[in-house]
Amino acid sequence: MKPPLLVNENFPAPALKRLRAAGFDVVAVAENMPGASDRVVLERARELGRWLVTFDRDYGELVFLHELQPPPAIVFIRQAPVPPDAPAEWLTSLLSDPALQAGYFITLGSKTIRRRALPQVA
Repeated sequence: MKPPLLVNENFPAPALKRLRAAGFDVVAVAENMPGASDRVVLERARELGRWLVTFDRDYGELVFLHELQPPPAIVFIRQAPVPPDAPAEWLTSLLSDPALQAGYFITLGSKTIRRRALPQVA
């Protein structure tokens, strides 16, 4: 099953279109809440029960250092510059893995995928 996604404002529009065409349920910050702070985006992803997809490393600091309540999962794409539709291909591949589950901060690198358990915040 494909998890519902919330893609950050820095997510390329061509990749957003490809994800939607592939059947993903995607909410885009650029369409629904442009200019929102990282804290607001994080809270919205959590409220909606969506996996947050971003190129912004600040979300790791917010959940691990500042102990803000995380969404079900965060996918940090650590690759730049990128062709505008490439993130859709990477995410489709990543999210097709049946072993992948919520509860992780996932760093998607050019040749690696790292998972770190999200903290349990009271």
